[in-house]
Amino acid sequence: MEELTEQPSTKQIVLKWGLISGVISSVTSLITYTMGITNSSMTLVGTVVAIVLIIMAHREYKNEGDGYMSYGKGLGIGTLLSLVSGVISSIVSYVYLKFVDASYFDLVRDEQIAQMEESGLSDDQIEQALEYSSFSSSPEFILIAVIFGALLFGFILSLIITAFTKNSDPATEI
Repeated sequence: MEELTEQPSTKQIVLKWGLISGVISSVTSLITYTMGITNSSMTLVGTVVAIVLIIMAHREYKNEGDGYMSYGKGLGIGTLLSLVSGVISSIVSYVYLKFVDASYFDLVRDEQIAQMEESGLSDDQIEQALEYSSFSSSPEFILIAVIFGALLFGFILSLIITAFTKNSDPATEI
C-alpha cells in the first residue's frame, strides 16, 4: 500500500518567502532613496534576489511534500510570493516617500530635465513631458505601481522559473 505524503502549506511557504523578499526589496528601495540613486542600477539586484527566492520557495515546497510540484502550483507560489513582497515593499516606499523624504521626487525630476536637455529638447518640450509624467511623481502612484509591477514581474519570472523547477508527479499526468 502506498503511503500518502501530506502536501506542504502553500500559504505558509508563500508568506515566508514573500516576507523575506519584501524585506529585501524594502531595504534595497530605502538604500536607493537615501543614496539618491535615480537610475535602475538596483533593478538587476532585485531581479536576481527575486529569482533566487522563487527557486528557494519551490525547493521548500517540493522538499516538504512528496518531491513533486506541478507547473500551476509553481506558478502560483512564485506569483503570490511576488504579490506579498510587492505589498510590503510598496507600503515601506509609500511611508518613506510620503512622510520621511518627499524630496526624492525632486531629485528624479531634476535628473529627467538634465537628460531631456542633453537630448536637445526645447524648454517647451521639456515642460510638456514633465506635465505628462507628473502623475507618476507621487507616493500614492508608487504604492499602486509597485504592487502591480511586482505582481506582473513575479508572474513573468514564475512562468520561466517554474519551467525549470517543476517536477510533475507521473501518476497524475495523463
